[in-house]
Amino acid sequence: MSIGPWQVVIILLIVLLLFGGSRLGEIGKGLGEGIKNFKKGINDEGDSPKRITTTKTSEVPGAGSDERAEERDSARSKDS
Repeated sequence: MSIGPWQVVIILLIVLLLFGGSRLGEIGKGLGEGIKNFKKGINDEGDSPKRITTTKTSEVPGAGSDERAEERDSARSKDS
């Protein structure tokens, strides 16, 4: 069971009545721009892959501060 040409015409008339002519133009324009931006994003990503950089924990400020805090706590408990 497929959609016939008269059924398509009826569906288009209902959509036209619901949204109006100007609103359909805005919807079409928005869809066109969205597809264009999507294709542009796909093409840009393929041309220049993004580089992911990682940093060592020793390079991050404050790294290892948890270890220092544990050392201080253990030293305090030994003194008590």
